[in-house]
Amino acid sequence: MVTEEVIQIHSSKECTRSLGGVRDALYVLNGKWKLPIIIALREGPKRFKDLQRRVEGITPKLLSKELKELEQNEFIIRHVYPSTPVLVEYELTEYSNSLNDLIQAMADWGLQHRARIQSR
Repeated sequence: MVTEEVIQIHSSKECTRSLGGVRDALYVLNGKWKLPIIIALREGPKRFKDLQRRVEGITPKLLSKELKELEQNEFIIRHVYPSTPVLVEYELTEYSNSLNDLIQAMADWGLQHRARIQSR
C-alpha cells in the first residue's frame, strides 16, 4: 500500500516552473559538445587547435560555433593577443563555476548508468 508520504504531488505551477528551467538549461547547453568543451577548459586556457585535439571528434566549424555560443552565454571568454600570427585563447569565466554541481551530477549518473547497463 502506498502512503501519502511516498507520493509527491506537484502543483501545476511547480511542474511548469521545473519544465521551464529544464528547457532553459537544455537550450543553453544543447548538443553533445558544450559540456566537453567546458570540461576541457577546466585544465586552463586553451587555443583553438588545443581544444580541437582535446575534444575528440569535433569539427573546426562546429567547435567555432559552440565557442561563440558559450561566449554569448558567458561561460567562456575569448582573449585575442596582438601578435603575428594573431593568438586567440579561450578560458572559463567565473560564471561557468555555476555548472560544477550539474557536471558532477551528470558524470556520477553516467558512470552509474554505464555500470548498470554493462552488468546485464
